[in-house]
Amino acid sequence: MKRVFLAHTALFIVNLIYALNYTIAKDVMPYYIEPSGFILLRVLGGVFLFLIFYVFFINERVDKKDYFSFALCGLFGVAINQLFFFEGLNLTTPINAAIIMTTNPILVIVISAFLIGEKITPQKVLGIFFGIVGAGTLILNSGSISFDNNFFIGNLLVFINATSYAIYLVLVKGLMKKYQPLTVMFFVFLFGLFFVFPFGYQQLTSIDIELFSRDIYLKVLFVVICTTFIAYLFNAFALKTLSPSVVSIYIYLQPVLASVIAIIYNSDSIDYIKILSSFFIFTAVFLVSIPSKKVITN
Repeated sequence: MKRVFLAHTALFIVNLIYALNYTIAKDVMPYYIEPSGFILLRVLGGVFLFLIFYVFFINERVDKKDYFSFALCGLFGVAINQLFFFEGLNLTTPINAAIIMTTNPILVIVISAFLIGEKITPQKVLGIFFGIVGAGTLILNSGSISFDNNFFIGNLLVFINATSYAIYLVLVKGLMKKYQPLTVMFFVFLFGLFFVFPFGYQQLTSIDIELFSRDIYLKVLFVVICTTFIAYLFNAFALKTLSPSVVSIYIYLQPVLASVIAIIYNSDSIDYIKILSSFFIFTAVFLVSIPSKKVITN
């Protein structure tokens, strides 16, 4: 029970970090660091931090036969996931991207059913429905979705990102059953680095450090340490105990947490729509999180 509570706490922290990251990363890109260059910087920082902790605290051996699985997780969970999201976001609207990302839990449940045989229960379907209603209402309250054909490519890239991350959550679950979270994250990011490097090298080397203020340095450090190292590690820790569908449903918390942060900083105000949306989202998390009852036979 304690482990389950810690896993849910870790997921809450992860999504709080992601909620903060939307504003923080936006202040850095694209003026100081272009998207692909920033992603390469994140991955390099992630590999360095995971390497230190892996060598000094874990140093766990991995089977050579699992390298392919690590490479797939690096491809889907680091490279495609991050590159396609930022490139897609540049070609569509934030509202479109946020709405499309709400499909992630649905994709996770479908992919989990096909790859690892996770049962699709009415309880999970209802939870996802509540999540979409809550997150969709909250997101659309700040703007409107656009069906302009000019955004088609951007929307497609964001959807591919959502699909890629769903595949990653399902694939990495198998590795989490066998290895420690730090071990998994080190090798996932190491392989991810090989995929990201060709796309981000030119943008990373063109960064003008002299333009950086102290504030920008701190924001870059937040993205590398918190959004990359801590978020991925805590997500992996949660996956060791919870199913991919439970981990994915927490994405619906991000707009709620972003609204709370905005209210704290007096850049937004609380209203009945936010309260109602939050109710739907927390109900969604509860429904997907509670384990299905096992049928007992005599």
